[in-house]
Amino acid sequence: MAKWGEGDPRWIVEERPDATNVNNWHWTEKNASPWSQERIKELFNNITVKSDLADVKIKGVEKCEGEACANNRKGKLIFFYEWDITLNWEGTLNGGTGSTYSGSIKVPNLSEENDMSDLDIQISVKDFNKEAEKLKEIMFQEGRNVVRELLGKYVTSLKEEFSKGMILPKKDEVKSDHVKSLTTSFGKKVTMTPVMSQIQTAGIKVDTSTIKQNNKFQCTAEEFYSALTRIEMVTAFTRGHVKLDAVKGGKFELFGGNITGSFEELVPNKKIVQHWRYKQWPEGHYSLVTIDIDQKSDHTDVLLTQSAVPSSEIEVTKTNWERYYWEALKHTFGYGVHLGDSF
Repeated sequence: MAKWGEGDPRWIVEERPDATNVNNWHWTEKNASPWSQERIKELFNNITVKSDLADVKIKGVEKCEGEACANNRKGKLIFFYEWDITLNWEGTLNGGTGSTYSGSIKVPNLSEENDMSDLDIQISVKDFNKEAEKLKEIMFQEGRNVVRELLGKYVTSLKEEFSKGMILPKKDEVKSDHVKSLTTSFGKKVTMTPVMSQIQTAGIKVDTSTIKQNNKFQCTAEEFYSALTRIEMVTAFTRGHVKLDAVKGGKFELFGGNITGSFEELVPNKKIVQHWRYKQWPEGHYSLVTIDIDQKSDHTDVLLTQSAVPSSEIEVTKTNWERYYWEALKHTFGYGVHLGDSF
């Protein structure tokens, strides 16, 4: 975790002409979860398990739950992944009755902390007779090796795919007039051409837009309000040093000082209004954040309205709210229902 004043490793201070990660110092991250799920499904689609005793196949993926990401910290690539996988298989015993039996393969602990040889691979079969048990034994002896081999391919391809573009040229190696677009650390494509001169030149008007996000939280309005106004709770979900004085006119600094502002209005359990800025924005430019809190019978609705966001920062800002506020709140305090849609 970055120390106070060094910049949070997740909400990154940008200084290079292409607006990405000076000298690879800050922690950048790419979300590899959707790609991983598709890759695992592809690898386990209708795979034959070789055996002289039976015709056995892994049919496909029934469940693939978890997450994966690639990180660059000071030029070092670090990969995190954690998956709970269930596969379906079926087989017919040679010289038997000709009946086809099916079962499942469960891999509950695929992560960077476990070697392939240490994976817990559980084999089960739906029927209980001699042929079914023989097929289960074959899957235990031969099928587990196939699973380990294919999951090893997943890990290799994960590292190959998400190593691309993670180690960036240093600040003096990039010319701003050559930069057209890039992939941010949040996996979003952004065009960089027109906005840097506006950011660096005082007195030039900044084009702005408004963000709205609606989310549901499995908590009371009081619990949600407290999570954004009590320093110990804000520290818990942001996972870093926090300065926060939750009174009208009180100031706050989050994510290593990259997010700063002041409280303009506080209506307990109902509304929070803030002047709010990201350090990368033009000097002195603030947005207005209004968080409306509405408790229902079994959940709490939260509406974020953020006006005066620089138009070039809209997509990154939306993603950061979803990931480092809403999702972090749900994971840290157990407030999760599902991430809401942005509009």
